[in-house]
Amino acid sequence: MHFTKKNYAEKRKDFVENLKKNKLLRFPGAYNPLCAKLIAEIGFDGIYISGGVMANDLGIPDIGLTTLDHVSYRSNQIAKATDLPSIVDADTGFKDCEKTISTFEEKGLAGCHIEDQIDEKRCGHLDNKEVISKSDMVKKIKKAVNTRRDKNFLIIVRTDANTVEGIDKTIDRIKAYEDAGADMIFPEAMKNEKEFEIIRKNSKKYLLANMTEFGKSKLLTNKELQNLGYNLVIYPVTTQRIAMKSVEDGLKSIFVDGHQNNIIDKMQTRKRLYELVEYKKYNIPGKKITDFSTEGHE
Repeated sequence: MHFTKKNYAEKRKDFVENLKKNKLLRFPGAYNPLCAKLIAEIGFDGIYISGGVMANDLGIPDIGLTTLDHVSYRSNQIAKATDLPSIVDADTGFKDCEKTISTFEEKGLAGCHIEDQIDEKRCGHLDNKEVISKSDMVKKIKKAVNTRRDKNFLIIVRTDANTVEGIDKTIDRIKAYEDAGADMIFPEAMKNEKEFEIIRKNSKKYLLANMTEFGKSKLLTNKELQNLGYNLVIYPVTTQRIAMKSVEDGLKSIFVDGHQNNIIDKMQTRKRLYELVEYKKYNIPGKKITDFSTEGHE
């Protein structure tokens, strides 16, 4: 149970209305619902749910091994944890774009992106990717657009063509994808400001920038992306990377020292955790479950 106030349709409408304001929206990646609650509390504009992060969470690489069932179940858990709109990585459409769009719409997402890689896909910032034909991707997009029931559910189209075919053919694809009905374009693995700028000059729709660490793209600031005319920025793996580095360092400390006393200051306190999960809101008349003190548990 979450104490949210907005239904799925309201969150989608909010997302679309915010895009119309022409300000850069910031969507950090959430690897679980608790992380999504933190993103909302801090004041970000929305939640991004990465397919790569979900694969990593299962201990497997991001090469198309996850299924629609797994991704939709987990994304629903994350999406319903806050009043923010959530968008999800739908990979190549899980071999059935119509079912994928219907499922994510039913699960409460505000949008999803599908990409033009082959089904045996790989992370967008790795070499030797393969893309399907422009015409085949146009067919996918048209199916996706015709399947959605809520006009505010965004069909975001990612193209991985830049590192495969070059910027000129990427632009050709973007124009075709927009004509096919894409609401937003996600140009993957742009290398620098110049490439981001070229895409903006040749696109008529909303644009998404991927600021992932250790990849092919230069990490640009919010101000730089705003000035380039981008509408949404995602930080897809950032929170998982921060968390896993902290977990690794902490476990090594316990292994060497034989106790966790040296890393207590690196941990979220009991009090802070209880605030984040909204412990007090679960009190009910006649049964107060917060009949304890967090004194000494700071």
